[in-house]
Amino acid sequence: MIRSEVLREIAPILRDRLVVCNIGLPSQELHLIDDQPSNFYMLGTMGLSSSIGLGVALAQDKTVISIDGDGSVLTNFGTLPTIANNVADNFILLIIDNGSYGSTGDQPTYAGMKTSLAAVAKACGCENVVECQAKDTAEVLQAAVDSKKMTIIVCKCESGNIKVPVITKDPVVIRDRFMTAVQS
Repeated sequence: MIRSEVLREIAPILRDRLVVCNIGLPSQELHLIDDQPSNFYMLGTMGLSSSIGLGVALAQDKTVISIDGDGSVLTNFGTLPTIANNVADNFILLIIDNGSYGSTGDQPTYAGMKTSLAAVAKACGCENVVECQAKDTAEVLQAAVDSKKMTIIVCKCESGNIKVPVITKDPVVIRDRFMTAVQS
């Protein structure tokens, strides 16, 4: 399975939850698959989906699912110890690890080589870390939601992209409708 297939499988679980989605193709794919007002699409700032998602989780009680990529997490390693030391049991970080920088041409990442993001998260102090294969992601994500415990999920999938249009919604509209979803 590739990232877009994983997103399609988990879309019913994401619906009606607060979702912060990684920059580039992941946001574009989620927008195409199941656009929701409760989805915050990153249109800039590579590597900050997990940090923004944690901040939203710490600020209110609803479940927040941050969807990040291995390349983005590698650009912001500081997010993992920050998550470990600021536990929010309403926060789930789903790292879709396709071993590549998917939005910029599928150049390989170190997560596709020797670096295990699950091992790094554990070494940073994250207590509930699950690595799974793409086909098991929906089941693992639902279990994390049901557990009401902060969870880091590393979903191992194949590299590959589908053709998707760019998100044409104005960033202010994306922000405002997400803020309304947070407050409702």
